[in-house]
Amino acid sequence: MAIRERLRDNHRDNHRDQIEALDRAIGDLDWILHPPGTTAFGFPAPSGVLAATALGAPAHPRVVLLPGATGSKEDFVLLAPLLRDAGYFVESYDLAGQYQSAEAGPGEGGSYDYALFVADLIAFLEAGSTPVHVLGYSFAGIVAELALAERPELFATLTLLGAPPEPGQAFRGVRWIGKLSYLLPAHRIASLIIWGIVTNKNKVRAGRLALVRMRFQYTSRRSFDDIVRLMKHVPDVRAVLATSGIPILIAVGDNDLWRHSLHRGLADRIGAELRVYRTGHSPCETTPHQLARDMLALYARGATR
Repeated sequence: MAIRERLRDNHRDNHRDQIEALDRAIGDLDWILHPPGTTAFGFPAPSGVLAATALGAPAHPRVVLLPGATGSKEDFVLLAPLLRDAGYFVESYDLAGQYQSAEAGPGEGGSYDYALFVADLIAFLEAGSTPVHVLGYSFAGIVAELALAERPELFATLTLLGAPPEPGQAFRGVRWIGKLSYLLPAHRIASLIIWGIVTNKNKVRAGRLALVRMRFQYTSRRSFDDIVRLMKHVPDVRAVLATSGIPILIAVGDNDLWRHSLHRGLADRIGAELRVYRTGHSPCETTPHQLARDMLALYARGATR
């Protein structure tokens, strides 16, 4: 028995090493290009037409990858084909006001609020087969949590990728802004975030930097200001998540915006799995093979629920 267990452990360690090696081997690329076979379409959401993509066979189990503020569906060009190759139908869309969905929004005089983003997500989920494996990246993790609280039957699983781990004023736990965020208005915080991105404080490669800079030519600044304002008032749905029965994965980098201890606290509070990778706020870009491995394990648990 001991020999069998050692062999199993060695096999698991070798497999983990191989996956990590695949992530380390990722080079620079053109992030504007989507994987072969990707279909682009416009989705008529409550807020307007959202730019969306689909990859894989529609008859397969459905995955929706939701990018966050200043992001877009292109953030998943490495992750989506891994999920497709594992037998899933993978969709994504730009949030209202972001990149190619910049024209979608609340209309004249309105604001981008949680109700708008949640209504868009629920409409997108309802437009295909359900329940759906949903990933919410950063701010979109909040949106996905709120949608699950409102319509749990639409969810097979939930992955929170670098999502704010605390309700209330989410920026209080961010490493580089912390307590200062209480004093700064949303517009000023948004300006600091944009400055950090366009000046490449994260030291991303040239191909990635070209995408993130280019998106700001389209993204609505008003939408981003409103999102930052929303993140100062994150609703507390932890009790709902804990009792939903939906398998949840919290996936973060060990150098995420929020401290590891805060993500651990949320995982313990809601009964979620926590996976930490050797990267920053963007595991979908830098450790997609490891992230896909853990998401597929989550999906397997969801299938037996």
